[in-house]
Amino acid sequence: MKLFSNKRLILSLVSLIIMIALMGVTLGNRGTVTWPEKMVQDTVAWMQGLIYKPAGYIAGFFEDIGNLSRLYEENKTLKRTLSHYARDTARLNVLIAENERLKEALRFTERQKLSDQLVYQIARVVAVNQDSSNNVFKIDLGERDGIKPDLPVVTTDGLIGRVIRVSEFSSNVLMLTDINDQSLNSRGISVTSLQHPDSFGVIESFDHETGYLIMSKIKQEDPLQIGDTIVTSGLGEVYPAGLIIGTVVSRQEGSFGITHVAEIKPAADLSMNGLREVFVVQNEWDVSEP
Repeated sequence: MKLFSNKRLILSLVSLIIMIALMGVTLGNRGTVTWPEKMVQDTVAWMQGLIYKPAGYIAGFFEDIGNLSRLYEENKTLKRTLSHYARDTARLNVLIAENERLKEALRFTERQKLSDQLVYQIARVVAVNQDSSNNVFKIDLGERDGIKPDLPVVTTDGLIGRVIRVSEFSSNVLMLTDINDQSLNSRGISVTSLQHPDSFGVIESFDHETGYLIMSKIKQEDPLQIGDTIVTSGLGEVYPAGLIIGTVVSRQEGSFGITHVAEIKPAADLSMNGLREVFVVQNEWDVSEP
């Protein structure tokens, strides 16, 4: 009797019996669900919805922040890679262009070795005068390389000027466009025709409007014709024979009708646009070791 008088024990036994009964009711494959079970399931599902939806939103928010941060870092990396790619591509294009120019320069010097006794020293153009009235550019060869004033300067296409000032490590080159028969400091160029070796004339000026060199002192009986290639004749102390100057595009009587003049289209680009490498021409016996 004392045992059953313990209320706690009685409540525990009753709770155990009820729980066992509920377990018995819910166990097994039943086709129907009692209304208490439905109420419990719906209540639990509703409570889970209240808990999981905000938790899902919060988790998704922090996940989006993490994705944005990762995308930002990836974007920075891609921009940096793209910048390096553009830089390397530009550098590669410069090197390819320079390589092609140097290949052509090598072929040019090899051809010249077979045709004359001249030495062609390749030089890089390091500065260009932007003043249109002063057509001078600077090269990276000087006295220590055996460069002297009045040496002719050419490209792979033809004559473009002559050295006018020399320092220890660099030299200034005056373009053919500065040639002027009205200037005491200008020097005419004795020339002839590659197709007609008996032809003779002097290039004394440059027409800035047409871009043509003017060849004068041509005798009336001179065989010079339109289309002839004009080269230096070697008559003079500055320009050796055989340097290509340009092509005859016209010929007409001079001012007094005694001699003729001709317009020569330069073989080389005399605008200094894109000028990168040039050659200083020397006689083989005049070359001194630096």
